[in-house]
Amino acid sequence: MPHTASRYLAEGPRVAIRPFTLADGPEFTARARESKDLHRPWLFPPDGDEAYAEYAGRLIEAEDRAGFLVCEKDSGAIAGFININNIVRGGFQSGALGYGVFAHAAGRGLMREGLDLVIGYAFGPLGLHRLEINAQPGNTASIALARGAGFRREGFSPAMLYVDGAWRDHERWALTAETP
Repeated sequence: MPHTASRYLAEGPRVAIRPFTLADGPEFTARARESKDLHRPWLFPPDGDEAYAEYAGRLIEAEDRAGFLVCEKDSGAIAGFININNIVRGGFQSGALGYGVFAHAAGRGLMREGLDLVIGYAFGPLGLHRLEINAQPGNTASIALARGAGFRREGFSPAMLYVDGAWRDHERWALTAETP
């Protein structure tokens, strides 16, 4: 079902971003199930009603995170999602990005456009100063998205996050509000 422009937080030529809602569950979980081969072993988005309700509920209600659906403007279809997790205020004003594209939208540049919108929203209305992306070294698509959006590689963290049954190494990428 197409979504009205009034629900969008920011719009680009082909995509727009908006917050998660509980009503998005059926479309989101269907897209997640269709995209398992694309996401594994990097990402495990919720693919069932109960898991989605818990996941989206945290993004909707928590003050230390914000979730955005990247939607195709022509149809309103959910192309992917970008979350800002671990938002720290005060002197830090920082958050960590996590994201995923759904299979039907992969390779079309929609997530790059959506990431640019989220960055603008994060550095604008959210008032953040720094965004970080932590990507497993073998996840070349995620690293290419970070690099393409202007993030700089700041380091390497061995055994940083527990993903798919093991502690995984991650590259750390960052962008600040002053970065051109």
